[in-house]
Amino acid sequence: MKVLEDRVAIVTGAGQGVGRGIAIALASAGASVVVTGRTESKCIVVAAEIEAAGGNALALPCDVKDAEQIDLCVAATLERFGRIDIMVNNAQEVPRGMLLDVTDDEYRAGWESGPLATFRFMRACHPHLRSGGVIINLGSRAGVKPHPVGAGAYAAIKEDTRALTRAAAVEWAADGIRVYAILPLSNSPALERLEVDEPAVYERVLSEIPMRRFGDPVRDIGQVAVFLCSDAAGYLTGITIPVDGGAAHIG
Repeated sequence: MKVLEDRVAIVTGAGQGVGRGIAIALASAGASVVVTGRTESKCIVVAAEIEAAGGNALALPCDVKDAEQIDLCVAATLERFGRIDIMVNNAQEVPRGMLLDVTDDEYRAGWESGPLATFRFMRACHPHLRSGGVIINLGSRAGVKPHPVGAGAYAAIKEDTRALTRAAAVEWAADGIRVYAILPLSNSPALERLEVDEPAVYERVLSEIPMRRFGDPVRDIGQVAVFLCSDAAGYLTGITIPVDGGAAHIG
């Protein structure tokens, strides 16, 4: 039996990049996956990929900045699958630029799509995750290393998400819910744009990875998510795992 057989997962921002990789990996391990994101067409493509490989998926559009849409996503998941076992909070708008240049609206959009959406999804899923459920929240190495320059607002927002992760791990352990943070560094549409637009920055980031490569969203990031959601990680909670080829140096 696959390690996540009969479990149901919601993955936000799953239409591309890390979210897509985690969704595909969870499905390959046997989970039914709700593929959700702002762009429905992208979610449909990923859900079709999962089903073509023999998995079970449901594509749902959801703007995580809208509390009502979050509630509708949770309700639609329960209507289709009858349960929720795994919640992966990956969606995030990224405020870029020096602190003096980032606008209130840009910062607000980052906070609403990241920590606030994570907070809302966690609370909405809490009753259904009791006795064995798992939450994975996506952080960033930018939050633990003040680099690169121009990522300060993004780093602050991601550290807010990690603070929520630690608090929920402590408060909800008695409910049988495990909560983790992953700091991924993998190939993504954003990195592809960076390679074209700012090749020097791209090469600098790559040079800071001891393994000298960016991770694969499915094999590297997704498989860590599978492990954390499995029974093998049953005595772990509240931890942050940098899945970044050694770049963050958390120890």
